Amino acid sequence: MNEFLNNLNSSQLEATLQTDGPMIVIAGAGSGKTRVLTYKIAYLMTQGVDPFNILSLTFTNKAAKEMKERIISIVGDEAKNLWMGTFHSVFARILRIEAHKIGYTSNFTIYDSDDSQKLVSRIIKELNLDKEQYKYKIIFSRISSMKNNFISAQNYINDDELLLSDKISNRPKFHEIYKQYVERCFKAGAMDFDDLLLKTNELLNSYPETLSKYQNIFKYILVDEYQDTNHSQYLIIRSLSDKFQNICVVGDDAQSIYSFRGANINNILNFQKDFPDSKLFRLEQNYRSTKNIVNAANSIIENNQKRLKKNVWTNNESGEKISVNKLLTDGEEGRFVASSIFENKMQQQMQNRDFAILYRTNAQSRSFEDALRKKNIPYRVYGGLSFYQRKEIKDVLAYLRLIVNNSDEEAFKRIINFPARGIGQTSIDKLIIESKQRKIPIYDVARNINESNLSIGLKIRNKISDFVLSIEKAKLMLKESNAFEITEEVIKSSGIYKLYKKEESLESINRIQNIEELLNGVQDFVDTQLYNSESKGTIEEFLQDVALVTDLDQDPENQDKVSLMTIHLAKGLEFPCVYIVGLEENLFPSAMNINSRDELEEERRLFYVALTRAQKEINISYVITRYRWGKLIDSEPSRFIDEIDEKYINILTPITSKKENLSFNNINRRFNRNKIRYNKPKPRIPSNYVKVNRASSKTNLFDDNLVTGNIVSHVRFGKGEVLKLEGKGNDIRAEINFEKGGVKKLLLRFAKLKIIS
Repeated sequence: MNEFLNNLNSSQLEATLQTDGPMIVIAGAGSGKTRVLTYKIAYLMTQGVDPFNILSLTFTNKAAKEMKERIISIVGDEAKNLWMGTFHSVFARILRIEAHKIGYTSNFTIYDSDDSQKLVSRIIKELNLDKEQYKYKIIFSRISSMKNNFISAQNYINDDELLLSDKISNRPKFHEIYKQYVERCFKAGAMDFDDLLLKTNELLNSYPETLSKYQNIFKYILVDEYQDTNHSQYLIIRSLSDKFQNICVVGDDAQSIYSFRGANINNILNFQKDFPDSKLFRLEQNYRSTKNIVNAANSIIENNQKRLKKNVWTNNESGEKISVNKLLTDGEEGRFVASSIFENKMQQQMQNRDFAILYRTNAQSRSFEDALRKKNIPYRVYGGLSFYQRKEIKDVLAYLRLIVNNSDEEAFKRIINFPARGIGQTSIDKLIIESKQRKIPIYDVARNINESNLSIGLKIRNKISDFVLSIEKAKLMLKESNAFEITEEVIKSSGIYKLYKKEESLESINRIQNIEELLNGVQDFVDTQLYNSESKGTIEEFLQDVALVTDLDQDPENQDKVSLMTIHLAKGLEFPCVYIVGLEENLFPSAMNINSRDELEEERRLFYVALTRAQKEINISYVITRYRWGKLIDSEPSRFIDEIDEKYINILTPITSKKENLSFNNINRRFNRNKIRYNKPKPRIPSNYVKVNRASSKTNLFDDNLVTGNIVSHVRFGKGEVLKLEGKGNDIRAEINFEKGGVKKLLLRFAKLKIIS
């Protein structure tokens, strides 16, 4: 009858057969924790437990669906009666049954975050509050935080300390917004996502008979990914399990990576204190990864002080060592990864879906998207839009498109009132109608707005004229400036950067990071084109290059694609070959998360998650210079590289391009891992350079003493005179007046120059 149990190893079987009393299953990565949870529920049902008496909580609907389907395949359709789903879905179900007790109807509306934020925004407007002072996203985030800490609007008003805090923050009316928000939601018969947890706690605390009812229903409670639970979820679980104490939680403290969502690692660390009679089971055999990967991950997580002891091991093959690759720039990193994927596909007959590129922040995807596209390797960006499809990027590109082509009506429509400049849709519609009647571009109508007979007020006309003037000013740069210079000017003058800088929300920070990454991509494009005799690095060429990205991204049918995602999104997934990129200090670990031991340990757990996604091969990469706002900044290898036991890694410094060869002489040698953070490569002089005596005033370009007046030769631009030098270190640029190309700014580390005199 229970033949399915034969699929379990001894540790999994022991945890599955334990039915009564509190228990915690500490499951290492790839150890089959979901299988244990699934089989445990099936086993309970075979032992006569009514599925109506089993509550199984997960964090995703997908996980719940897959588990239920598996259980049905084992025990039959009776499993459809299980209380199984996400925390929010299960508690919403309970609230619909019991809603009348807390003053709601059973058909209450559930507001998503967009609905909630719009309501907050309306309240701020109705109270005549300064929207800059009271940014609706920040206000909503604070309301959410208050709810998750069980501070009601009424309690907030009565708390002098909180009110004083608001005065200091220059938001003394927050309590009024909070009060009205709660009242408006209640009046509308609506709950937001936080309410689904808050109201459930309120229901169970205020109505003992209701708590008793559900305690008797949920005789067995099973919780997946327990390390990701927040305080509110924890309290509900404690309350419901208090009577029978048949609670089983499954998780891995080493994979607790969601504190920014409110997850509290102490819930899993303190489980045995909360339930003194609990039994502990460890799933330590990894079925996913090679020995080298498992051991490397173990050596990393051992550096954390807050952890539950376990010894993850595997019977799999030893496998290849983890490769650590040093690259020159983030652009080089993208090209290296793309080339490596291409070679692996050819040599080992692998599919695109076998590869994953994992990064710390979404903004990092740009260089890899560019490189994969140029290699004709299909890819998919998870957790959001492809880089060039993100709103803020499309907004900047629309400005650039309109500057290059005034007839681009879609670009015009997109940015005429973004950032908001008080040009309403009615006025825009009048421009559109006029352009259609006269059969001329909308931009031409706008450019001559003061000579038109349109019924548009003087104030709006002036705003349209100001917009046109800003575009015309940017157009003047087309002949003399490269793509980076124009893009940088547009980002500053358009007000886009200023807009997101003011918002101070997590979303706006992400948007700023993406805009910064766009600038980095443009600068990388310009620097690369210096070595292409058929390109000049113009904004027109860049836009043409980017246009191809969109075409590729619109291929929905081919699912054999390389996966690009943040490490947070990769949790729970696995791939034969994984590239963990951007392993640099202040990027990974993030500069925002190294201010305390708890923050640093979560960053280390995030790295552990990244390592344990791989089945057979891991490539780690870092760069020694990274573009920041279009300038090359020195980077330092991540401390996490040092923390991997050297037995499991192979440190490499591959040759990835001719440009890199021009700058560094020891780029292809192995080096002492203990010195990777401190030893910078020494420059060398390529063979085609003229050797110049150091005592001479006319020194070699790579001596850092180049002076104005040097006559140099460039393979594309011919002879030129050095007019100006700026920057320092790896970021030195020379302004050179060439006979053929005119005045150019060249990055010396990449410049193919020969000194003539």
